[in-house]
Amino acid sequence: MKLGFIFGIVMLVTCIWAFEWPRFKRAPKKEKTVFAILLGMGAALAIVLLYYPDIPGPTQLIDYIYKSLGRRLE
Repeated sequence: MKLGFIFGIVMLVTCIWAFEWPRFKRAPKKEKTVFAILLGMGAALAIVLLYYPDIPGPTQLIDYIYKSLGRRLE
C-alpha cells in the first residue's frame, strides 16, 4: 500500500516539475538548482513521513531546549 503512496508522491513531484520548469527557462542557474533541491527535499520528507509518521517536529526540539533552560534558571 505504501508503494502506491510513494508512486503518487513521485507523480505529484513530476507534475510540479513539468508545470514549473518552463517558467525557469530564462532564470539563472542558481534559481533552477534551488528549485530542484527544495522539490527533492520536499519529496524525500514526504516519503520519510510516510514510513515514520511519529518523527518529532521542530517545535518539540524547541520545547525540549527551553524546558531544560528553564529548569537551570530556576
